[in-house]
Amino acid sequence: MADVAAAERDEGLRRQLAALGSREVGGWKVGLTSGQARDSMGRGFRPFGYILKERIYRADDTSPVFRLADFERVGVENEMCFRLRETLRGDASRDDAIAAVAGAMPAFEINEQRLGAGASVADRLADDLNQYAIVVGREEVLDWRHFDLRALCVVLRRNDEIVQTVEAKGHIDDHFDSIAALARQLDRFGRSLDAGSYVITGAHTRQAVTQPSRYRGDFGHPFAPVRVEFQ
Repeated sequence: MADVAAAERDEGLRRQLAALGSREVGGWKVGLTSGQARDSMGRGFRPFGYILKERIYRADDTSPVFRLADFERVGVENEMCFRLRETLRGDASRDDAIAAVAGAMPAFEINEQRLGAGASVADRLADDLNQYAIVVGREEVLDWRHFDLRALCVVLRRNDEIVQTVEAKGHIDDHFDSIAALARQLDRFGRSLDAGSYVITGAHTRQAVTQPSRYRGDFGHPFAPVRVEFQ
């Protein structure tokens, strides 16, 4: 049974990369690292999803605006996003991941639910784990060996009202373990985690977007808030 599940997962990831084709990748996501989603496709399984370069939006002074009419079903997740200065390959360790990170920033992942509830594991992986875009805030360069990302508490506001508050500790995998696992998983399919890539490492908050709204994610000091808007 375990071999069948592994074969289905590998099939889904191969189909995902085939669908990507020659489009330019700006980064990757690590899936199933937090909350109830963790281990939902198998114990310890951390799949990848690609992020198209053209769909990396920056929210420095203004909020990127998306049109609800462009989606059938859409949601937002607050995630940490890391920018790599060095390429990571299949033998990457947590220490290698720490050394490879140039900076980190608060982010929103925009997820588009394109499949029905009964979709198979292979179909969900092939569909890029609902990935549509990311919105990244101001980058911080810190001493990642000593800054405790587990101490973060993420607050999500919709139209200035708090809708979710999530403490990182106990909720999400270690971010650098996740980056190293991503490099190893990509290597299995002939890919590397290249210098310059943006990497998101799992959801702190998660909300469906059902009406025009402004969202703000606060990750706490020293990270500035990140914002996105749907009209």
